[in-house]
Amino acid sequence: MTQAARLPRQIPYIMGNEACERFSFYGMRNILTPFLVSTLLLYLPEAERGPMAKEVFHSFVIGVYFFPLLGGWLSDRFFGKYNTVLWFSLIYCLGHACLAVFEDNRQGFYAGLLLIALGSGGIKPLVVSFVGDQFDRSNKHLAKIVFDFFYWTINFGSFFASLLMPIFLRNYGPAVAFGIPGILMGVATLLFWLGRKDYVRVPPTRGDDPDSFFNVARTALTTSVAGRGNRGTQVASMGAALAVLCLVAWSLQAWAGVDVPFWPDDFGFVVSACLALGIMIAMGGLGVSLQLERARGQHPDAAVDSVRSVLRILIVFALTTPFWSLFDQKASTWVLQGNAMHVPHEAWWWPSWLVKEPAQMQALNPLLIMLLIPFNNLVLYPLLRRMGFEPTPLKRMGWGIVFAGLAWVIAGFIQLQIDSGASTSLAWQVWPYLLLTFGEVLVSATALEFAYSQATQAMKGVIMAFWYLTSTFGSLWVLLTNAGVRNEAVLGTIARTGYSENAFLMFFFAAFAFVAAIGFALYARRYKMQDNYRAAA
Repeated sequence: MTQAARLPRQIPYIMGNEACERFSFYGMRNILTPFLVSTLLLYLPEAERGPMAKEVFHSFVIGVYFFPLLGGWLSDRFFGKYNTVLWFSLIYCLGHACLAVFEDNRQGFYAGLLLIALGSGGIKPLVVSFVGDQFDRSNKHLAKIVFDFFYWTINFGSFFASLLMPIFLRNYGPAVAFGIPGILMGVATLLFWLGRKDYVRVPPTRGDDPDSFFNVARTALTTSVAGRGNRGTQVASMGAALAVLCLVAWSLQAWAGVDVPFWPDDFGFVVSACLALGIMIAMGGLGVSLQLERARGQHPDAAVDSVRSVLRILIVFALTTPFWSLFDQKASTWVLQGNAMHVPHEAWWWPSWLVKEPAQMQALNPLLIMLLIPFNNLVLYPLLRRMGFEPTPLKRMGWGIVFAGLAWVIAGFIQLQIDSGASTSLAWQVWPYLLLTFGEVLVSATALEFAYSQATQAMKGVIMAFWYLTSTFGSLWVLLTNAGVRNEAVLGTIARTGYSENAFLMFFFAAFAFVAAIGFALYARRYKMQDNYRAAA
């Protein structure tokens, strides 16, 4: 008789770690914009504090989702997932301490944000894939349940953080409000360490794999074939040259004071570096794809096919970046919109005893996720299957982008109501939060499983890092758009529409999501799913 598959005993340690870590992260993240506007940016004129708070917030988000590249690389090549997560968690704790101690010192506070971005980003691609490592093909059917519960746990921590931290910020000040998340991060690190004897630890490659993704890609780009050009090498080289040009243009303006005509003054280091990275990934990937078949014979067919699959995954990832440009603005743009709305304390149905600040509306997101994940799995997906529609991961992700666009259409109409001068109830924000959260469940919860299952064993940490880069480029779209509207010609165009800048941008981002959803659907029809779980022991 075959023994029923069991849930690995070490999973609760990882879940407890994730719940506390997410409380710590969202606890500080969700009060960051209100704190910046009301305290740290008081040196600026009032009209400039909101835009600067958005700039700081999205620069921080870019860092959080950029550093997974570093964490994934260190884990895969040198230290393994367990050690890398533990060490970056200690950096994470130090960053929280800086926020609490340097509440009135901009340099110290920004240093804390940098450390949190490094620590949080460094562990981000590893914890999810570390969960996957605890399963093999004998119990992989349990992995989907755990991945969904993993995402549910993230939002359990996020819910209480979003609800409580604005109250602590208002009643007890920033030292306490930023200190509590720091304590929770310490607890998270301790819980992760306690499970050290039970974990399955997949050893790092240490750069010894001759058929790794980067080795196969390098072979493809450096191999010449008689009678055939090197178009792929030329494309990749052009990408590298353009990336260098981005950084040179920024450095000439920032350090040497040279006016570079083709480089906007508003493109600081964060925007310039992200543009350079995006160009390298896009053109490098295209170059490798054009010449990948040249690696056959020098590398096994399986390795070459694996690289091809990763390149196809990166296209899926790229098409989700517009979703993240909408999603991450709920903690910046929507908070600032909420500050201009009326909190309906006089209404009998409004929970005034609990929701006192507009920033607390962010708690709706994790609360709805905790409800929607079981609803989707127990009700919606089985119903769709009985109706003859299979909700595949790619279909779910595509529809998630659509729902995010719809959320921003409603947010735009709310903004028009505010702009008209009418008193607008904060309760109206429930509708965009509901649609955006439903979209998030379809995109992000699904992508955790999708990204792990599509990557081969040697590349799981790196491919998860690429997945988290989608949020970096999502925030990059926001910064590029904010920089673009500072142009007088763009402002004139917006003025001619009759909309305020805020309302115009909301409808713009909604349209951006709809275009991305169409592109995603067209590509998803051609994508072939993979199965890269470990073989059973």
